[in-house]
Amino acid sequence: MNIQELFDLRGRVALVTGAYAWLGKDVASVLAEAGASVIVTSRSAEKAEEAALQLKQEYGNDTLGLTMNQRQYASVQQMAEQAIAWKGKVDILVNNAGGGVGNSPGHLFKRSSEDIAAMIETNLTGVIYCCKAVAPTMVEAGYGKIINIASMAGLIGRDRRMYDRSGMNGQPVDYAAAKAGVIGLTRDLAGLLSPDGVYVNAISPGGFEKPGNLPEQFTGEFADATMLGRWGRMGLDLKGAALYLASPASDNVTAHNLVVDGGFSLWK
Repeated sequence: MNIQELFDLRGRVALVTGAYAWLGKDVASVLAEAGASVIVTSRSAEKAEEAALQLKQEYGNDTLGLTMNQRQYASVQQMAEQAIAWKGKVDILVNNAGGGVGNSPGHLFKRSSEDIAAMIETNLTGVIYCCKAVAPTMVEAGYGKIINIASMAGLIGRDRRMYDRSGMNGQPVDYAAAKAGVIGLTRDLAGLLSPDGVYVNAISPGGFEKPGNLPEQFTGEFADATMLGRWGRMGLDLKGAALYLASPASDNVTAHNLVVDGGFSLWK
């Protein structure tokens, strides 16, 4: 198999949740560029359809936009049924949907119980729901790639003094707990599904800079605390990892957590 074949996704159908913007959009884009037909989801039908249309216009692939609220299993199941019916299969599932939830303070003692529950439901339970709804078709086919987007937050104890100096809310511990759960889910789900030909891996991104989104003092301190001396670059730095785990290039890799954080989590 030559280098082009190792990363060739033509004939594959990929489903990327939460793919309207940022890292989800990056993942959907690189899979489309590698030849996959791509399904993207959003809680908004308008955003899902817009993201699918953009991919089709840029890469010429067949695309589909579907709505999903992954905190509700009925919604996840309906989305999965529509996704599988589109081409008769889903070969690649990227569980990207998630992120910060709630407006209460980040400190555990001040955080509302409702926001804690919503964070876990969005970032962990929803991933489990998507695996439950989509993976059976992969097992039936004897092949599949599941990529769960975790976070370096699930690997470290955060030094929140950096946030305090910039007057920021700070990362809630429930987010770290949810992402650590995603890593644990990945390893044990791989144990369950790999014998059936379904690979299960995770990617743990570090900080990816969104221009104008964070205080300048914080972005500078965060970059300085990273081995590479910078933030991850949107539109670039996650694409290679996603394509690797989705493609034949990683066909001897399962139960792995690929950390893409510029060395932040290990530089102390």
